[in-house]
Amino acid sequence: MDDLRERQFQKLEQVRKVLNNTIRGKQESIEMLLVGLFSGGHILIEDVPGVGKTSLAKALAKCIESQFQRVQFTPDLLPADITGGPIYSQKEEEFKFREGPIFTNILLADEINRASPRTQSALLEAMGESQTTIAGTKYALPSPFVVIATQNSIDYHGTFPLPEAQLDRFAISFSMNYPDMESEIALLTDRRTSDPIDAISAVLNIENFLEIQKMIRDIKVDDSLTHYIVEILNKSRVHSQLSTGCSPRAGLILYRCAQSRAYLQGRDYVIPEDIHSLAVPVLAHRLHIKKQAKNAGITNAQIVADFLSQARAPH
Repeated sequence: MDDLRERQFQKLEQVRKVLNNTIRGKQESIEMLLVGLFSGGHILIEDVPGVGKTSLAKALAKCIESQFQRVQFTPDLLPADITGGPIYSQKEEEFKFREGPIFTNILLADEINRASPRTQSALLEAMGESQTTIAGTKYALPSPFVVIATQNSIDYHGTFPLPEAQLDRFAISFSMNYPDMESEIALLTDRRTSDPIDAISAVLNIENFLEIQKMIRDIKVDDSLTHYIVEILNKSRVHSQLSTGCSPRAGLILYRCAQSRAYLQGRDYVIPEDIHSLAVPVLAHRLHIKKQAKNAGITNAQIVADFLSQARAPH
């Protein structure tokens, strides 16, 4: 490991330490968040209210010296509340463009599925192309641009399911789940007098962030592992309980996330375990399950596990 990579890796270890000390008992969730972030993708965290989704996203944002905006999604939120738009200036007697919170490096879209599908879709172009079009004019977003969205469980009262096209824009999706007893006791103790998130200082700057992303693109992926990813995609496309299988975009994101996981574990090459461990977080939220399977209680994760078991991993 060369000097630059070693320095950046040490900073990542410091980020990990800060997050683990702030959000107790969530090592796996923290790992998934970092994998998605440094792969260059967007992250969706789904679970019931109160398990730390927003706290994890805010803690990560404070670890990176960057522009950060938080939007609380509500049923009455409008697309212009996110993207911004023209505002009439009486002083200058003309319309001036006012940037919305989308013009940032890290956007926390809190409880995204409480807003209407029309408002949710305001993020679609931004997440896919790092730009937004307002009144026919295209506006580039800052680089990097990352959306960390939280959503309550789909069947939770007062929520709207995310459109399928938007779900496909998220590189990775995972649930936080409840902490174990020891971690929950530590959580209560940590917050006895103050919120530990307030004490977090930036560890990485934007330059470090972009350097790490560039290094991750250089992580070696053997041809046999590329073949393995495509075989997984093909198994999903002929699965009897799916109406459509995984797209080529899903395969590219799985490839990038596997590189990111390898880097975060201190390797300069991908192994089959990287792909296997990321298959559910990367692929499950993209699946279109047939109604009969859904009514039978079969979950997206179970179907991913099924077609994953049918693909032969290289040795």
